[in-house]
Amino acid sequence: MSSFTSSFSTKVPHTFRKNNIFPKKQILGTLSWTKKDSYLGFTAQTSSQTNFVSAMDEDCKLEVNSAYISDGYSKEVEIAVRAVHMACLLCQRVQKNLLSESSEHVHSKEDDSPVTIADWSVQAIVSWVLSEAYGSNVSIVAEEDVEALSKASAAGLLEAVVRTVNECLADAPRFGLKGPDTDLDAKAVLEAINRCSLAGARCSKFWVLDPVDGTLGFVRGDQYAIALALIEDGEPVLGVLGCPNYPIKKEWLSYQNGYRRILSRLTSSTSESSDRGSVLYARKGGGRAWMQPLLRGENKFVWPNSAREIRVSSIDNPALATFCEPVEKANSSHSFTAGLAHSVGLRNQPLRVYSMVKYAAIARGDAEIYMKFARAGYKEKIWDHAAGVLIIEEAGGVVTDAGGQPLDFSKGEYLEGLDRGIIACAGAKLHGTIIGAVDASWNSSSL
Repeated sequence: MSSFTSSFSTKVPHTFRKNNIFPKKQILGTLSWTKKDSYLGFTAQTSSQTNFVSAMDEDCKLEVNSAYISDGYSKEVEIAVRAVHMACLLCQRVQKNLLSESSEHVHSKEDDSPVTIADWSVQAIVSWVLSEAYGSNVSIVAEEDVEALSKASAAGLLEAVVRTVNECLADAPRFGLKGPDTDLDAKAVLEAINRCSLAGARCSKFWVLDPVDGTLGFVRGDQYAIALALIEDGEPVLGVLGCPNYPIKKEWLSYQNGYRRILSRLTSSTSESSDRGSVLYARKGGGRAWMQPLLRGENKFVWPNSAREIRVSSIDNPALATFCEPVEKANSSHSFTAGLAHSVGLRNQPLRVYSMVKYAAIARGDAEIYMKFARAGYKEKIWDHAAGVLIIEEAGGVVTDAGGQPLDFSKGEYLEGLDRGIIACAGAKLHGTIIGAVDASWNSSSL
């Protein structure tokens, strides 16, 4: 494999033209060659061509490693990571205010699930960033709509969302992104949220976003995630998972709800307990997944922001494995997974956490199995799984339905044709064991 023997930087103007997803305006950035064989999981190839320059103006230049830029989806990966990282810090601020002040900005949707100003604000932020990068016709599928925000009675709520969005975008240069020239007004914020349409899920290529996955965990001060993926021909090709409360130490992951929140308030901001928050990401075919810590203090985002490679656990003995399952019982069967765990010899207590943090736990090697078997009538949505599935697979794990088939993201907003449930494991051997146990136990279940 070639490596670069010199280091230099030059300002390069470049116009993107690829599959109508690249920006149509001229982009300026800084291109840097460095001597490395591999960088962030993207193979180095000696080339004089400029394949990627981040969206910067002359006052906001970015150092980009050539080993990274030579592979497919590199531009999308970097923009997605920056957007999700920025959204994570937004959520941390909103969650802190919700816990210390009031819950007046927590609302219930028609299915009684909660939605907060963070959900709408993150959707607006990510939509705005992607639209600036790829044009207003970019296809984005996301969970929230503007119906509740558009009501006259929601004027105060909308005002809070607009304020939150503009506070976040004002910080864009810190993340190597160019913010708007002026603050967005309410109309612009609503347009950004509404740009995300379920109709986009019928396109051959689209982004899928869950602005705050695990909103119940979010309002309780516990685990939640910001999930962004790029789907092409029914498969995730890029996944980014922001986990603002994910602790660096595995032991802290099991401290849930009030107990964990009380501990975090009692400990100093410099203690190990507060050392939490990360962004995980991968691209299809890279064979690697990465995790970078969230920015602290006034630090600026410099790609790749101290990212390190993550791998799934090597444990393949069920007796030593830890399995994840949802905290809430409303849409999943704890009794079936408990019986299944016992039948295969799982002895550790289940790790019950909110949101796609379960996928992060598998990818990071903090757990080995994630099983979800929905109750009758519940349909899994694509934004609840796309990013996590890809990250686990590139970290060395296996994710399928209970019949051993890959998840199909080509049928719209739902994972249609799902065979019974979803099984994610740290390796093929463990995955085969769980699949066999499901087949042996299913007929006796009430699901």
